[in-house]
Amino acid sequence: MTETLEAEPAVAAGLFGDRIEVAREFTRHLAEQGEELGLIGPLELPRLWSRHILNCVVVAPLLKPGLVGDVGSGAGLPGLVLAIARPDVSFVLIEPMERRVAWLTGQIAALGLTNARVQRARAEDIRLDTPLDQVTARAVSAFKTLIPLTAPLLRSGGELVLMKGAGAAGEIANAAKPIKKFRLRDVEVLTLGEGVLEDVTRVIKATVD
Repeated sequence: MTETLEAEPAVAAGLFGDRIEVAREFTRHLAEQGEELGLIGPLELPRLWSRHILNCVVVAPLLKPGLVGDVGSGAGLPGLVLAIARPDVSFVLIEPMERRVAWLTGQIAALGLTNARVQRARAEDIRLDTPLDQVTARAVSAFKTLIPLTAPLLRSGGELVLMKGAGAAGEIANAAKPIKKFRLRDVEVLTLGEGVLEDVTRVIKATVD
């Protein structure tokens, strides 16, 4: 299967720095097991680095030391990629599906990540010992749907850092009511990876009062 894996882009080593070997190992594991486990589609191997791994790692500079929750972690995109890139940040990977929880737990052990743990739950049902400092999510649902699932998990002053597609600005416009209800401020779209990645990454960032 690995013969069709996309060659590592030249920019990968610079984006991951001294964590590139761990990133390579995770990418190899995902290429070897991801389709079989239903984590990635059959057409993703030729663009696994560019569309998925690098798409996620450019979010890493937005994170701050503290506790970050990744909602709907699935294959570990972005949660595991960010945990690899930012060993100074603690992560809780929130995932309801048992087989995905098993994958995430296995990867944390295999990659030797000491800054990540998995909690099996849906975002609306999870009970955390302490509020989160930041929440990430990728390809989970529309912004207006994500707000009531993620904002209550944050401490006052905590941040949403949600990966989105080209329609991010429209999603904000459609979310006026939950933005007000859950007291979000400084809601903005950030474009990451310009001049570095073939396809930029868009993030909706907001602070919860």
